[in-house]
Amino acid sequence: MSTLLAALAASAPLVAGWSVHAWLLRSRLHTARRDPLTGLRTRDGFTRRARVLLKDPRAVVVLADVDRFKHINDTYGHAAGDALLKATADRLAHYVGTAGVAGRLGGDEFAAVIIDKHGTVGDLLAVLHGVLARPADGLDPAVRTTVSLGWARAADHPGEELPDLLRRADEAMYAAKQGRAGVRRAGLGSLFATLTGRRSGRRGARTGAPDVGMAA
Repeated sequence: MSTLLAALAASAPLVAGWSVHAWLLRSRLHTARRDPLTGLRTRDGFTRRARVLLKDPRAVVVLADVDRFKHINDTYGHAAGDALLKATADRLAHYVGTAGVAGRLGGDEFAAVIIDKHGTVGDLLAVLHGVLARPADGLDPAVRTTVSLGWARAADHPGEELPDLLRRADEAMYAAKQGRAGVRRAGLGSLFATLTGRRSGRRGARTGAPDVGMAA
């Protein structure tokens, strides 16, 4: 018995060390999947969670892009631009809640997947568009802009996966931005995209009118 106790005592520091090591690895992985500025998930973290949510046919993919962001940075400075991004991220995360996922894809572009339990996502996104246009707390009220939103309902495009739905939402968002419509829903027809998956107006995209519907 004393030999067993001695062996257990000797192994305790090793077990504790591995436990701490595993905790540190999990912590670093969690940090790596969070955007340091906004606290939202990075593209990798967003993708992992979004793929799980898209198993629900009520899932809706949303793409959001801050309008005139370069103008804000150039006019008021990068600190003001960062504060605007943080405010946008906080408001988007609050709207999405714990049942969905929000992420920063890069720059001033955000994405979300939400579960439309009541079929009212079009109306709710219209409200969100107004919320995102409010000035950020603590900033000069002049530092304000709007956020263009595009969205695609997974059930409208059976068999399509996250990259396809993001491209559809991207097309709708770009149409909203060009038409100053605020919010646009991806149409139910064929996907308007280039072979490289870039929307009109981005490098490698062909010209033409995107296939989008109205916000309802």
